[in-house]
Amino acid sequence: MGPHPAVAAIRLAVRRVLHDVITEFHRNAGHDRPAEAARRPAHTAGSPYAEAGPSGGSLTALPERPDAPLVLVACSGGADSMALASALAFEARKLDVRAGGITVDHNLQPGSGLRAAEVVTRLAAMDLDPVEAVAVHVGREGGPEAAARDARYAALDAAAERHGAAAVLLGHTRDDQAETVLLGLARGSGIRSLSGMAAASGPAGRYRRPFLQLDRQTARKACLVQSIPVWDDPHNIDPAYTRSRLRHEGLPALEKALGKGVVEALARTAQLSRDDADALDTWAAEAELSVRDETGRLECAGLYALPPAVRRRVLRRALIEAGAPAGSLFARHLEEVDRLITGWRGQRAINLPGRVEALRQGGRLVIRQS
Repeated sequence: MGPHPAVAAIRLAVRRVLHDVITEFHRNAGHDRPAEAARRPAHTAGSPYAEAGPSGGSLTALPERPDAPLVLVACSGGADSMALASALAFEARKLDVRAGGITVDHNLQPGSGLRAAEVVTRLAAMDLDPVEAVAVHVGREGGPEAAARDARYAALDAAAERHGAAAVLLGHTRDDQAETVLLGLARGSGIRSLSGMAAASGPAGRYRRPFLQLDRQTARKACLVQSIPVWDDPHNIDPAYTRSRLRHEGLPALEKALGKGVVEALARTAQLSRDDADALDTWAAEAELSVRDETGRLECAGLYALPPAVRRRVLRRALIEAGAPAGSLFARHLEEVDRLITGWRGQRAINLPGRVEALRQGGRLVIRQS
């Protein structure tokens, strides 16, 4: 008898990502070895997370290969990330990959250090190695949710560099994707924001999200049937947080008004938006070469001839290249710069984040540090 359907689903999702990581790792290392050839040929009895063998015993890993890629799971102790950790532990025993875990202590709640230590103990019990808890200081810039996210990713980036990890797995689900799309929509953001979270993101695709096609209940059910203890973060139900209100009030209201399937539809919207945004970004990168003069300055006439969606992408790329922080550039900034092209009335220079200014001179758009 096979595993419970929820367990099978999370393992399959992780297996697919691990095959991609292994293939990319060996390709970058100069080894032409497909992931299928990296399956482990034999096992011995041991771990409760191992697969049942033909005689009814359990299967566990052979000694780790030092040249195998290391994959870390970012684990908060919640159902999504614990399900992810269990699937990684199981699949890593069958593939030529090392598996470890990282938990980030945000120091935002009493006893957070003890909970982080508990997560480390549970990850170690799954035979993940290395495992560690990293404490961070959460600032205030951008609001509490954005500040916590920035601190968390900084800690994960540092851990990945420290351990030489090929990838870091994140437990974001289809429900998280739907919430991200709605938050982007509420902010009046463009199509890139509506594309939600990518399956792979970060430096060299470091961050992988195997569960974007799975709902939150599947992950929770997988923990339940495997008797994996989980921690429910009280911040996830605190109405002081925008995402919490959306999760417990906004989405249920939408489903009540529109019927079931809203989460799935929003997740599809994210994928379609991402495909469109990727195509437009590619177009903009090519178009940028055609609207620069021999000195590299942007020609306003050439920019004017571009479709607005392409032109604004060219402008955004140029502003970031000049030093404007990507996270601080909003639609209103791009609209002001765009009017230097489409609504020229002799405007003065426009001041932008990062001490960048944009002005029009002699039919050229000049973008520079002020």
